[in-house]
Amino acid sequence: MRIALFSDIHANLPALEACLADIDGRKPDAVYCLGDLVGYNIWPNEVIAEIRRRGIPTIAGNYDYGTGRGIDECGCAYKTEEERDMGKVSIALTNELVKPEERAYLRTLPAHIRVEYQLNDDRLVLLLVHGSPRKINEYLFEDRDEKSMARIMETADADIMCFGHTHKPYHRVIDTGTAEAPYYRHAINTGSVGKPKDGDARGGYVLLTINEYAAADKKGSVHVEFVRFSYDVERAARAVEESVLPNGYAAMLRNGK
Repeated sequence: MRIALFSDIHANLPALEACLADIDGRKPDAVYCLGDLVGYNIWPNEVIAEIRRRGIPTIAGNYDYGTGRGIDECGCAYKTEEERDMGKVSIALTNELVKPEERAYLRTLPAHIRVEYQLNDDRLVLLLVHGSPRKINEYLFEDRDEKSMARIMETADADIMCFGHTHKPYHRVIDTGTAEAPYYRHAINTGSVGKPKDGDARGGYVLLTINEYAAADKKGSVHVEFVRFSYDVERAARAVEESVLPNGYAAMLRNGK
């Protein structure tokens, strides 16, 4: 079972087109989007249209949630006043650009998707969220305390939990069982298609493979591949610079930060 998962497009149409072309070439069994279709660039309607045209199951990101309701708050965590001021320009432009039909679509997106597999005699639950199961805009960074991460997954009954929001990809395997009976849970951040923050300007997504012998007590039965793809970064950056958006967002695209 091969599953493509991507997140945080943020109205970057060139990145989405390149991502989907790469996914098409790999022919996975399923494709899911973990939200944040809009914000920070000029193509929110086009991104929404392509996701809808392909019928890709999608959950709401925090930016989608705010935009879908036409409010001037994206649920983002800004570290400085400068970042906050930049964010105000982004949410204002996004609300101006998004059309009524697209806004209505954003309001229909679910908070999470739960998929239960039984490829053999063992049950395996895949949970897809944007930030965390507890809150749409909670940041689950890679250095999250192991006990905290384990508690989040156990409470949510998730064997494999995939999420975005931080724009920084990683895979952590946490044993929530005992020495005699291990129980491995997988926390997977899919990174970002259109606004990476890990120093690599290329877009990214995850290809998740669950083998036919997959079980919670078999650590290696789940394989995670972090796929990076090139796209026309300059086109996306110039679109920012030619709009009312702060030029800082163009620099972030070029630098992957």
